[in-house]
Amino acid sequence: MDVLPNPEPIAASLPGSEDTIVAIATAQGRGALAVIRLSGHRAFEIARAIITSWPEVPRRVTLSAIGNQDSGMLLDRALVTRYDQPRSYTGEDLVELTTHGGILVPSTIVAALIEQGARQAMPGEFTRRAVLNAKLDVMQAEAVADLIDARSRRGQAMALAQLDGGLSRRITELRSALIEIEALLAYDIDFPEEDDGPVPAERIARATDAVLNSLAALRATASTGELVREGAVVVLAGASNVGKSSLFNALLGQSRAIVTDIPGTTRDALEAVIDAGAWALRLVDTAGLRETMDRIEQMGIEVSERYLDRAAVVLACSDSAESIDPVVDFARQRTTAPIIVVHTKADIASPDRPLVSGSYQYRRSRESLPAIAVSAETGSGLDALVGLIVELLSARHAELPLDAPVLTRARHQRAVDEAAREVERFRSGWMDDSLPAPVVATHLRNAVVALEELIGIVGVDDVLDRVFSAFCVGK
Repeated sequence: MDVLPNPEPIAASLPGSEDTIVAIATAQGRGALAVIRLSGHRAFEIARAIITSWPEVPRRVTLSAIGNQDSGMLLDRALVTRYDQPRSYTGEDLVELTTHGGILVPSTIVAALIEQGARQAMPGEFTRRAVLNAKLDVMQAEAVADLIDARSRRGQAMALAQLDGGLSRRITELRSALIEIEALLAYDIDFPEEDDGPVPAERIARATDAVLNSLAALRATASTGELVREGAVVVLAGASNVGKSSLFNALLGQSRAIVTDIPGTTRDALEAVIDAGAWALRLVDTAGLRETMDRIEQMGIEVSERYLDRAAVVLACSDSAESIDPVVDFARQRTTAPIIVVHTKADIASPDRPLVSGSYQYRRSRESLPAIAVSAETGSGLDALVGLIVELLSARHAELPLDAPVLTRARHQRAVDEAAREVERFRSGWMDDSLPAPVVATHLRNAVVALEELIGIVGVDDVLDRVFSAFCVGK
């Protein structure tokens, strides 16, 4: 795994960085196994105090008895692996104990390790130490969290590519290109009378344009990256009692929404995620759209409106042709996202209630909308509906190669946007010759700093605090 050198280690500035930390790395609850991690300069000393058979060879699993060696009380028989620094996840001496699962066994072992001098780890502290010890850069650390939280196979692949350093390498290449332009300027400023003459302005302009083009290409991935990471919001909109909740449950494969024949049952938005392969779909079952005096139900309708503002695709649900236009009207006033007309309850179609399928002509704008008939009862049309959603998303958002560098977070986009603005300011000042070269060069330096903060070459504690605030304990 490629990582970037950290020329300014900041571990010493982190409170508690000298402590040896411990945590259960697996989810708590009833299970076959649990993994406990212990990391720090006293990890081996503390672990030896409760382990009978110490692994003498690094990275070799050893079956050991775990317990209080003074009292002879046995806590468990576990598999123990030691990792000598710097060849460990954190870059420190690290011990992993694979114990029996459940709540009591791993908890008593953690308590025994704390009694010997370890401290309970904070959320994300193991990965934070990996960053501070130059085992990962900040974006690779974010990829660890993205991999854990991945909602689709594409999200999983994108996180693995970022964990492997793909985005970090691209940012490093752009940083190096900017530093090269800085070096050309410095040569021109410091040695104007050299035999080679001044650096041609065209050479600097070409190099600057190449960086700007690369930054623009990277910025263009942000919307797709966010969609893959967070999931595409697919809003089920429609009047009360037309089958939205039944469709939601059928797509999800389990009963999440209450389904009754009483209008107004769904008073708040329900959200769930399904993996559609290319995209993770965040299905949102919203309150029925109807005139109501019920304040709580009205609040649910207002929530529906907010979801429509964020929608990637809207499913305009109706059980009859006559009730489609009001739903499309409501949705089109609040979103520019693609709309699919979904005729629910296809299993009870009749001559009086003909199916709407194939396409639907929206009367106001004469927009032709894709339409499909489905039945939550029989399952007909559900696969075709998911396929249509994926097709519309892929047409609207370019599918990037799985190994392509992609901006996945707002932090990434802000940093690249700032770097691009500074490079544009430099180019404008340089080409117009409106400012002295040493002054206009400060914009290049600002762009470099923006990219350095992104990958963590510059140690900024508040950036790290934001990155690790959502991590789980044990990671």
